[in-house]
Amino acid sequence: MSDVAERVSKVTARLLKVDLADVKPEAHFVRDLGAESIQSIELVAAFEEEFGIEMDQDEALAVQTVADAIAFIEKVIAEQQK
Repeated sequence: MSDVAERVSKVTARLLKVDLADVKPEAHFVRDLGAESIQSIELVAAFEEEFGIEMDQDEALAVQTVADAIAFIEKVIAEQQK
C-alpha cells in the first residue's frame, strides 16, 4: 500500500468512524462506508489538510470510491509539485 493510500484510509476511517479494515480500495464512500453529504465535504477538507494540497471542490466531491480518492489525490499532488 502506498503512503497516499495508507493516509487516505486512515483519514477516512477516522472521519467516518469506521474500522480501518473496512476502508478497502473498492469501498464506495456513501454506499459502503456510510458517508453523508456533509461528511464528504469534511473528507475533502481533511485530505487537503493531510496532504497540504488544494483540491477543486466539485472534482473532489465527484470521487466515489477510496481507490478513486487515492488516484485523484496522487494526481493533485503531482500537479501541485510542478
